[in-house]
Amino acid sequence: MKKEIAKIKTLFEALPYIQKFSNKTVVIKYGGNAMVEENLKKSFARDVVLMKSVGLNPVVVHGGGPQIGAMLDKIGKKSEFVDGIRVTDDETMDVVEMVLVGRVNKEIVGLINHYGGNAVGLGGKDGGLVKAKPMKIRGKKMGCAGTVESIDPSVINLLDSSDFIPVIAPVGAGEGGASFNINADTVAGRVAAALNAEKLILLTDVEGVLDKKKKLLSTLTLAQAKKLITTKVAKGGMIPKLKCCIETIKGGVGAAHIIDGRVEHAVLLEIFTDKGIGTAIGLK
Repeated sequence: MKKEIAKIKTLFEALPYIQKFSNKTVVIKYGGNAMVEENLKKSFARDVVLMKSVGLNPVVVHGGGPQIGAMLDKIGKKSEFVDGIRVTDDETMDVVEMVLVGRVNKEIVGLINHYGGNAVGLGGKDGGLVKAKPMKIRGKKMGCAGTVESIDPSVINLLDSSDFIPVIAPVGAGEGGASFNINADTVAGRVAAALNAEKLILLTDVEGVLDKKKKLLSTLTLAQAKKLITTKVAKGGMIPKLKCCIETIKGGVGAAHIIDGRVEHAVLLEIFTDKGIGTAIGLK
């Protein structure tokens, strides 16, 4: 009986958040260990289905760098990176599309649907969703590695209004329909801003944003987030994630969260509990 009572108390703790976020959009960047470990994959799919079932509109944007790397290794294609961005020639771009749109996206869609959701897979080229342009880093051409030029959320709005869950692969369309490989964090942030989302959630393989003593920072203002970058407290992959969160909030999103995707049901813990997990940035 005590276990049953504890479950009811948990529901009551979640109730104010369910009411607060009903009919609101939450964009989730899905990547890291959460996309690799079987129990975490199942946990994430269930989280998304529950969110939709209680009235939220989850939109998933996924990565797939390790899967792309594995396929390139398999065909004997060497990867080159500049500042963490993969130099993407035409052959590599073919592999990127095949892996992200053809395999990873469909796996995520299938898992969400298996647990009772109605997910639909999209590439950024579908419905003119992501318009892209080539990028350069320190003057070096990156081939088919691109950046977001604009987002047209029409197809996402249509799916949301029809009770479907959009699952987006970060491949955009350039001039003449050319394909571009785009960082998934960037796509998630720009999609969140275009949808005027309530939240952007970035799943990572770390606890959240840490201070110089390696202690978790539960909340950050925009000014504090910027200072972590300028003072070089934030390092490596955390820098682009913080920049993404800052730009997303400037674009009108209510808050951004960097959370530990290695924790089961991380998304639900962040949204529906008083304490949450990870780091919340720019809470209104």
